[in-house]
Amino acid sequence: MEHTNSSSDVLFILLGAIMVLAMHSGFAFLELGTVRRKNQVNALVKILSDFAMSTVAYFFIGYYLAYGVQFFTGAEHLAANSGYELVKFFFLLTFAAAIPAIVSGGIAERARFNPQLAATFLLVGLIYPFFEGIAWNKNLGVQAYFEQQFGAAFHDFAGSVVVHAVGGWIGLAAVLMLGPRRGRYQRDGAISAHPPSSIPFLALGAWILTVGWFGFNVMSAQTLNAVSGLVALNSLMAMVGGTLAALVIGRNDPGFVHNGPLAGLVAVCAGSDLMHPLGALVVGSVAGTLFVYMFTLTQNRWKIDDVLGVWPLHGLCGAWGGIAAGIFGQSALGGLGNVSFMSQLLGTGLGVVIALAGGFAIYGGLRLTVGLRLDPEQEFNGADLTIHKISASPEKEAGW
Repeated sequence: MEHTNSSSDVLFILLGAIMVLAMHSGFAFLELGTVRRKNQVNALVKILSDFAMSTVAYFFIGYYLAYGVQFFTGAEHLAANSGYELVKFFFLLTFAAAIPAIVSGGIAERARFNPQLAATFLLVGLIYPFFEGIAWNKNLGVQAYFEQQFGAAFHDFAGSVVVHAVGGWIGLAAVLMLGPRRGRYQRDGAISAHPPSSIPFLALGAWILTVGWFGFNVMSAQTLNAVSGLVALNSLMAMVGGTLAALVIGRNDPGFVHNGPLAGLVAVCAGSDLMHPLGALVVGSVAGTLFVYMFTLTQNRWKIDDVLGVWPLHGLCGAWGGIAAGIFGQSALGGLGNVSFMSQLLGTGLGVVIALAGGFAIYGGLRLTVGLRLDPEQEFNGADLTIHKISASPEKEAGW
């Protein structure tokens, strides 16, 4: 029976890893549908290449930094206990690789390819696992301090802060380092619209992410006997809340509607195992509203050219989710309790500070040494022809 239980856990977390791996195709198609046609191929190649680079960085550096586990022993030793530690690495890798996938959407259409791969290696090898280890492996005694001072450790069940807020705030640093796309903002104050190239592809990406998210959240239990139906229902309610809020506040705009469920799911990750479903509905609704309002504000008022809105969607909604777990996880609001608002606030703030500092350090260093942006002619021609020497629809260019 013990062997059967161990094998069941291996299969369970492997299926979770596969579902989250599938989410990376969602990142790719969401970006592909949002960018202009001349940058579609680049969106697809970036996400796959970033995942490969993330795997190397996390295998050799990041996983050891976060958990103190390394894989430089014989295969017989690695396969012991049905190889659970190996598939756990695979599962957590798919989380780590979400960091450059998030950043990719913010810096789309003007970033050079090789410097972004270098940034991916540094982010997944150093910055992300540093905070991951603090939050999920109790490194450096931060969690023990929170528990001693406030009665509960910082709680982030599935990564509202560890994954999404960190990725979103790194993305903000990267966007600010690159500056806006050429022609996006005019000197006279006019704003040049760069409409999505394909709403169907944008919607497909959002749907793939939404479906895969139930592996992201539910399988964060990591063992079969720890599975919680509450996590599944709360994820559903937050998704619905985000969708309806974005539909209403965004005035039926399809870009907002399809990002709404993602905003809700980002926010509910942290407290999905604690909240009452009604609390999850509220959390998702606030996240959907927050995304629409802040995306509009950053693009039109502050003139921050965050192409996919990764800072509002992941950075702000992720931070809201970390704090919301300390509100709606309280037993007084129908939650399971054993959570501290102050721990959530300070833990979220720590994640934001680490992400911003790491993002500015890495992208600032790359900008000074090798440069981050395509030159004006390359950006005008598009990343597809400039970097990959082919467009998404080559027959049109050939006159076929």
